[in-house]
Amino acid sequence: MNPYAPKLTKIKKIIEETPTIRTFVLEGKPIEFEAGQFAELTVPGVGEAPFTPSSSPYAPDLEFTIMKVGRVTRALFELKEGEIIGVRGPFGKPYPLNDFKKKDVFIVGGGVGFAPLRSLFLALIENIKEYKKIYIRYGARTPKDIVYKYLIPGWQKIKNVDILLTVDVGDEEWKGRVGVVTTILDEIPVDVKTTPAIVCGPPLMMKFTTQRLVEAGFKDSNIYLSMEKNMSCGIGKCNHCRVGKFYVCKDGPVLTWKDVKDIEDPFL
Repeated sequence: MNPYAPKLTKIKKIIEETPTIRTFVLEGKPIEFEAGQFAELTVPGVGEAPFTPSSSPYAPDLEFTIMKVGRVTRALFELKEGEIIGVRGPFGKPYPLNDFKKKDVFIVGGGVGFAPLRSLFLALIENIKEYKKIYIRYGARTPKDIVYKYLIPGWQKIKNVDILLTVDVGDEEWKGRVGVVTTILDEIPVDVKTTPAIVCGPPLMMKFTTQRLVEAGFKDSNIYLSMEKNMSCGIGKCNHCRVGKFYVCKDGPVLTWKDVKDIEDPFL
């Protein structure tokens, strides 16, 4: 098979998550993937860009939650339900779920970084009895910027799931925590010596969250980072996504802090 040739698929549904973030539901699950892997989405006549699925690997459809930030994403936001886009992949290495079994799992997300973490979370709860407890700590800029607002109340009712949210700036209706996501990491209710911590979000958020987790005592090898960079080809040929000795598209995007901590400014 030609690794550069996308599979064409129909946009089944578009969900507006926030004013700048939408979830695109693709019909028929054109590719199989594991949580943490990514794919390239193609807008015919415009180009392609890498995105990590936000749906469960077990779901019948494939979903991507995308922020409008560049040329390809602007073109995606102009598409309507029923139109055709291309998908190729999956690429990269997934989260090592077998290593998480019989342990607590501590997930920290920021902004649209909740998208790949949602895929991980859904994969975990598919076999939730395999894990002790799942913790989610998530921060958004404002209450309006929280993704999956309509899903979180249902997730909070799942046994052995603990979710805590915060926003940088609240409003009159917001009754929750206010502050950047690291402010809800002051109390970490897990055994930091054995628990895997998974982080995904904007680079600055990931940098300070990782610093906080290290200070709390998490092992470098147990801090898993979603290190998406300026990926292009997806198969390690174009050199756009190199971080130190790693090609994020092949060696990642899931890398540990142990992998990248000696690289100068790995989050840039």
